[in-house]
Amino acid sequence: MTYAARPTWAEIDLDALIHNLEQAKFFCSEHQRILAVVKADAYGHGAVPVARKLHSSGVRDFAVATLEEALELRSAGISARLLVLGGCFPGQEQAFIAHDLMPTLLDGESAQRLNAEAVCQQKKLKVHIKVDSGMGRVGFLPDQLKAFLPQFRALEGLEAEGFMSHLACADELSCGVTADQQRRFYAMLEMVRSYGIIPREIHLNNSAGLSAWQCPECTLARPGIMLYGGLPGPDLADRLQLKPVMHLRSCIAQLRRLPSGSGISYGHSFHAPQDMTVAVLPLGYADGYNRLLSNRGMGILRGHKIPLVGRVCMDWIMFDVSQVPNAAVGDPVTLLGTADGHAILGDEWAEQLGTISYEVFCRIGSRVPRRYLPKEP
Repeated sequence: MTYAARPTWAEIDLDALIHNLEQAKFFCSEHQRILAVVKADAYGHGAVPVARKLHSSGVRDFAVATLEEALELRSAGISARLLVLGGCFPGQEQAFIAHDLMPTLLDGESAQRLNAEAVCQQKKLKVHIKVDSGMGRVGFLPDQLKAFLPQFRALEGLEAEGFMSHLACADELSCGVTADQQRRFYAMLEMVRSYGIIPREIHLNNSAGLSAWQCPECTLARPGIMLYGGLPGPDLADRLQLKPVMHLRSCIAQLRRLPSGSGISYGHSFHAPQDMTVAVLPLGYADGYNRLLSNRGMGILRGHKIPLVGRVCMDWIMFDVSQVPNAAVGDPVTLLGTADGHAILGDEWAEQLGTISYEVFCRIGSRVPRRYLPKEP
């Protein structure tokens, strides 16, 4: 038997996704392709529907973070090229070969493991060599790369399909770090080529890098957050016309008429300054509506912006709807996204919370069902 669901959901606008994809393509040179980043369940938007939509629009290269994320796409019938950015952990080698996945090569030890499995299966496994050009996180540093390249040439089971790095400060246009990283990246690329290793794919730019920094030798660009409507950085606001893809909505479960002076929610951090009509919505911090939005969040109801009052609970939030005529139980309230000519953007939440829109989207919980528009046939 099918039961009615809790009236809280996230609409995912796949047409807005394609609009943002076209924005990313605008910054690509003629010989560059899109390597769409759909890790972390496509930043909370749903990796399988997002990848299917992007694939139907011509994208043939995708990046995820983990083997598990890649297997989810393969299980859904997505046969595109899949790069696993997080590399291959011990015990995963067979799965990479069996499912035609490309690991990011982060160190010599994983290269040896992958090679041994590939040779055992008489296969040639394509890998992307990742170098640390200044991120300070993972990948080969210049001295490590120099020591590794002679070893790599001897690994008969591996093929250097790609060469890559990651930018640390591309969203800061006045920062000199990105130019330094580019110089190191190209120097290490020349080192690789000097050993007779010629990667077919070269990629460095993330969303911020793609929007602001030229990378003429690159064959791929790796947009992530910009696909989902989040600004890669405040310095890039005048360069991009992105559309929000996620719209978080819930419906009024109760309307309460509270007298002046009433305390609302845990700790009574808010007291009604006058008689007040309060709408209660079945959604809370367990769904990704951050508790730091207590007494600060906003919603959109019947064309009005309404303020959140009181502390965010695990499963409930409250809004002052005293100024909204005819507010009724069952009315939809938009908490993130657009409605009735108003917008509450992920970047706005991020500014209030002292974080980034990446985290805002990724934290919208798994118990919030996603509804895809337009619906897939």
